[in-house]
Amino acid sequence: MKVDYIVVGIGLAGISFCEQLKAHNKTFVVFDNTSQLSSTVAGGLYNPVVLKRFTSVWKSKEQLEIALPLYAHLEKELHVKLDYKIPVYRKFASLEEQNDWFAASDQPILSEYLSETIIKNKNSAIEAHFGFGEVLDTGRIDVKTLVKAYKTDLLKNKLLFEEAFNHEAIKIETSTVEYQKIKANNIVFSEGYGIKQNPYFNYLPLVPAKGELVIIHAPDLKIDYVLKAGVFLIPLGNDLYIVGATYEWKDLSNDITVRAKETLLDKLKKLINCSFKVVDQVAGIRPTVKDRRPLVGRHQKHKNLFVLNGLGTRGVMIGPYVAKQLYNFIENKEPLEKEIDICRFN
Repeated sequence: MKVDYIVVGIGLAGISFCEQLKAHNKTFVVFDNTSQLSSTVAGGLYNPVVLKRFTSVWKSKEQLEIALPLYAHLEKELHVKLDYKIPVYRKFASLEEQNDWFAASDQPILSEYLSETIIKNKNSAIEAHFGFGEVLDTGRIDVKTLVKAYKTDLLKNKLLFEEAFNHEAIKIETSTVEYQKIKANNIVFSEGYGIKQNPYFNYLPLVPAKGELVIIHAPDLKIDYVLKAGVFLIPLGNDLYIVGATYEWKDLSNDITVRAKETLLDKLKKLINCSFKVVDQVAGIRPTVKDRRPLVGRHQKHKNLFVLNGLGTRGVMIGPYVAKQLYNFIENKEPLEKEIDICRFN
């Protein structure tokens, strides 16, 4: 078999790059063994504001201009609902935080995203004496549904091999690579935390961060917005809510833990005063980078091996943006932005 690309890993990064290949009529196959769960356990929020500090997310406007049309396209192609438009409310803990919000909303880079109206709390199930600030142009991508539907489509078209990728079996030639009788011009690795087992890119400083979420049933809560206040509270419909998320750097298993559950519920109980029941808990390893920028680029020696990784906690926004950059870098010789180019770690 001869293809233009082999893509290893089909989370948000892999899907975003495959969509670039489809858009430009490039042939490809995908290898994925479902060992990396960071995409499927992601909250999936797209939010252009860092709500802890009231600052702009890096390249947020440019990212959303690419990401949202892509998800709209995927909804049509895969016949699933992915993009749920929903406002994000930031709970204010004090008058000082309200003042900081107003100061941030005066900045040109944030003025179109931060509402200048303080929203008073009218929900007796929530403790919020100083009200909320609303972030505009926000929503949630149902990442779990996206990954499942995308893999089903790949299988239908015989483009997905559901098996572990053996890096040692790659045969690298001058202008092509060969793997299991598949010849390709290039391989793109979008393996998430799995990059640590990749001998070609394991030198990159990817910092694995385990995250856990719980899902609760709270019939008396009745909110139709995402609430940020120590934890994220994300409505799913039918009185179900995601509560997240934790950060853990030592335990790097995909196993759920009692400690994470207790941490989330302790924070939740300070936010809401209605009854709830935990109905699920999930865990996954986020591929983060210390400088909070993704890992994109070409191997120093092998010119047809590439990496697309390190999307961190905002993968739904940044994935399509950096995938487009990588495609243009490979096919059109356009330089990568220095902030994302893995050359910064050479």
